[in-house]
Amino acid sequence: MTWNVENLFRPEDDAAPEEQERYQFKLSLITGLINQRGPDVVALQEVGGDGPLQDLQQALDGTYPHRIVSLFPDGRGIRVAFLSTLPLDEPPEDIVDFPPGPALDINDLTATGGSETITRMSRGALRIRVTKDGLTLDVITAHLKSKLLTFPRPGGSSFTPRNEGERAQAAGVALLKREAEAVTLRLRINSFLEGNGQLPLLLLGDFNDVPEAQTSLILNGPPGSEIGTPGFNRPDVGDDARLFNLAPIIPEARRFSRKHHGRGELIDQIFASEEMLPFEQNHHRRLPDVDSLIDFAGELPSVGDNPDARVEAVIPDHAPVIASFDL
Repeated sequence: MTWNVENLFRPEDDAAPEEQERYQFKLSLITGLINQRGPDVVALQEVGGDGPLQDLQQALDGTYPHRIVSLFPDGRGIRVAFLSTLPLDEPPEDIVDFPPGPALDINDLTATGGSETITRMSRGALRIRVTKDGLTLDVITAHLKSKLLTFPRPGGSSFTPRNEGERAQAAGVALLKREAEAVTLRLRINSFLEGNGQLPLLLLGDFNDVPEAQTSLILNGPPGSEIGTPGFNRPDVGDDARLFNLAPIIPEARRFSRKHHGRGELIDQIFASEEMLPFEQNHHRRLPDVDSLIDFAGELPSVGDNPDARVEAVIPDHAPVIASFDL
């Protein structure tokens, strides 16, 4: 399961009772669904540190004894994390620094209107290795740069640009950041997939764009043989390095994980290496069960471009996406 739980921060000790109650309700909502569906591994985004992750773990009453949170939050303090029923086979790996390469040579705006080099992801990605019933696999979660535009100001930032020129520049930088983060992930994934024998890999998280976006296609790896195409059930030389986006398996009416201005978009996705989609005797790949749980708390709320409007929101604005593999 992957789930952006939206600003999961532990309240301060002197927080108002209403804030404490909202937090406890949110923990109950999240843990209730996790326990109901029972995934082996849960990838979380927008977790405000180890404190709320520990609270989730305790609320799950021992069913997820293993937890790990990224060491690299963004400016708001949110980060990715894992809860797992399975022990971690080796120390987790934080993926955050841009490797060398022309696609990763980008700059950001400064508060004074200048530019500065960007050298790392907005929020670190996280890799774990787990084993179930003799099958060992790598699992990576990430939360790529948001499409929400912020404009640096002395002492902080603003959601309002000074002028149209600044808005255009900030929009371009946001796109370049997301692209560079996807390239960083893909280059690290290449080192695990290419020539690795039969070690499977799953990539899941909030990619802040739809499966058809170029950033998502970068994560796919070699093009062709996507699920639903004629090449999917034919072995291909690119399969060793390819990740298959599981989005087409989600029923079309449910193929979204967030609503933006009332329009559904699938920005929370799961990618799987070929080992997770084995060939059966009929020479067709075995597909997992995949769903976006859009009705986890009634109707999924629709969000706009002002994050301050959801400061006191309890129900996360993303639906969890879940995949179940029969191997």
